[in-house]
Amino acid sequence: MLDPRTLYNTDADILGEAAPKGLPLLISLTGFMDAGHVVEQVSQELLEVLDHEKLVEFDADQLLDYRGRRPRITFVEDHLTDYRPHRLELFRLNDGLGEPFLLLTGVEPDLQWERFVSAVTGLVRELEVSLVSWIHAIPMPVPHTRPIGVTLHGNRPDLIEGMNSWRPTAELQASIGHVLELRLIEAGYDVVGHVIHVPHYLAEAEYPPAAVAGLEYLGATSRLVLPTDRLRESGRDVERQIARQVGNSSEVQSVVSSLEQRYDEYADGAERRSLLVKDNSELASAEELGAAVEAYLASPQAEEETTLLWEAEHVDDRAPGSAGTSAERHDDGGPAGPDGRTGT
Repeated sequence: MLDPRTLYNTDADILGEAAPKGLPLLISLTGFMDAGHVVEQVSQELLEVLDHEKLVEFDADQLLDYRGRRPRITFVEDHLTDYRPHRLELFRLNDGLGEPFLLLTGVEPDLQWERFVSAVTGLVRELEVSLVSWIHAIPMPVPHTRPIGVTLHGNRPDLIEGMNSWRPTAELQASIGHVLELRLIEAGYDVVGHVIHVPHYLAEAEYPPAAVAGLEYLGATSRLVLPTDRLRESGRDVERQIARQVGNSSEVQSVVSSLEQRYDEYADGAERRSLLVKDNSELASAEELGAAVEAYLASPQAEEETTLLWEAEHVDDRAPGSAGTSAERHDDGGPAGPDGRTGT
């Protein structure tokens, strides 16, 4: 394998004796499944609100397929401007109390995954990272009127136990985050992954409450105070719009009530059981889980729920949390349709 260090550029002094050592590392990479655009919002909020310094910039030309995921550029009347290339960077930030931490953010690599993982592992070793926490989000058949759920995974049971609202066994399409988690654990580092559960009918739009939950979970596992005030305010606006639109349709109210009933049936005190758990409380097998998910997504009920709620959300140009067209979001690796099934 070629030297993985040639995948990135940095100032030698930044990774020399003065390098920040022993800090937690947060990883927030877009391009994989990002229901509610949680990962995108988390990255944006951290870099816009907190003081930060760039330590490392990865060479996007070596790692990305531009034809599969094209950068954006603006055409103004008779000329081009504002070319926005994809970036993949490592930053040093300070949280709300001035505590330093690291953030690896940008676009998930398309190419050279193992080499990229080796490069990140080398940086983790050189910077003596204390804990790696990463995040992504998936669409789930849950109502927006209930708390945002999460599935935590990794090799730190003290940070994971009692937190999960969904504990499945299933075969998935891998992301670079999954591979990083495996390789870092094999190398002896502590890793915690966070999967945020987003209502499936909101998977295509920006959903700030889910991003708030993501920041809170990342902050809790890494012992950081992360900014959520702006997203909370945006989330309140979104929830008011959703409530108004749901209130205008008895059909949509019925769908939401059905999701609430299904959700509440599996509530078990502070920790909710899997939405796909069997009646005898035994966890379903991978085959049973896969069959249940496929059956639900293919059912007329799921299609009706998704269609009604998605149409209610887009009833006018002020759709809750709307952030660009579905075509634009598909270019960034987000769900392609209102059911959020692309990329699962």
